[in-house]
This record gives sequence, C-alpha cells and structure tokens, in this order.
Amino acid sequence: MSDLPTSARGAATYRRIVDAATQEFAAYGIAGARIERIIAAARTNKAQLYGYFGNKEQLFDAIFFASLERITDVVPIDADDLAAWAVRLYDEYLARPDLIRLATWARLERRPTGHLVGDHERYDDHKLGAIAAAQAAGRIRQGDPFDIMALVIAMSMAWSPVSNVYAATAEEPDQVHEQRRTLLRDSVRRAVAA
Repeated sequence: MSDLPTSARGAATYRRIVDAATQEFAAYGIAGARIERIIAAARTNKAQLYGYFGNKEQLFDAIFFASLERITDVVPIDADDLAAWAVRLYDEYLARPDLIRLATWARLERRPTGHLVGDHERYDDHKLGAIAAAQAAGRIRQGDPFDIMALVIAMSMAWSPVSNVYAATAEEPDQVHEQRRTLLRDSVRRAVAA
C-alpha cells in the first residue's frame, strides 16, 4: 500500500478508506466500484483518497496486494502438512470472504489467463520452494510444485465465496464446517501423498 500517514487522524482516515474500498471492490469489482461510495463510507473526500492512492486503479492495486500479503502472512504454508494448510485457507475464506472475492475480480477483470499477478508481483516463491523441498525429501508427490500448490488452493476453495457450487458462510453450524474440514484434510492428504 502507499505510505501510511504519520498523524493519528490521517492514519484513521487512511484505514477507513482501506476498509471501505475493500468492501466496495469485493462487492462490485474494479469496473463496478464507485469512488463516491468509498468516500461516503470512509467519511472522507476525493482529494484525500487520491492523495493517498492516486486513482481508482491504484487504490484497487493497494487493496488487492495487501490482501495477497495478508493471506501469505496469516496462513503460512506448511509443505509437510499441506492438508492443514488447506484447512487454514478454508477458515480464512470464512473469516475474510472479501479477500478471495478481490482475487476473483482481479482474475475476471485483469488477468483472465495465466498467473493471477505478474512475475514481479508474485508471493509464491517461498511456497514453491517449500513444496520442492518436501518433494525432494520424499514427503509429498512429485510434479510441478506450482501445480501441487494450485491443486491444494483449489481444493481449499471448494466452499469459498467464489465457489460455483456452494458458498459457505461463517454463520453455518460448526458441525458443518468441521465435516468439510475433515473431508478437505483427508482429500488433500490423499492427493499429495508421495
């Protein structure tokens, strides 16, 4: 994201803009998002928003890349237990459905094919390295580390807010989530077994 303001008041405004923009972009995408709704929800003005972020595209970029960084930080990969990683991803999608929706809008509106982000913007080098190390040690199946990672992420998204089959919510009974976690854990373990 852009540089954080130094004053407490400026930091609070910045945070409100980020929160409002995250919700707006998650709900409407890049093309459908409206700066007027963001500034109204953030209780600010266009001059401040543009001063912090430049324009709508740059605002989306700041929000989107922060969401990728959050997923990486909050749900770090454990290549020795990709099944547990998949379950933690499932839980993060329940807690923050806006994050996965942002990635989906980026896919739909920016990069319909290939990697979700450009090579210089990717956050998966350490994940791929961890998977390759686990493969070299014989702990998980052989194959392209990126494909292994993509498979596990796709499995973790089976009930995510962008699922074309069923979108789960945090409000569903704990028993339902636990059944899905068990199925996901078992399925990933079988899929990546050496």
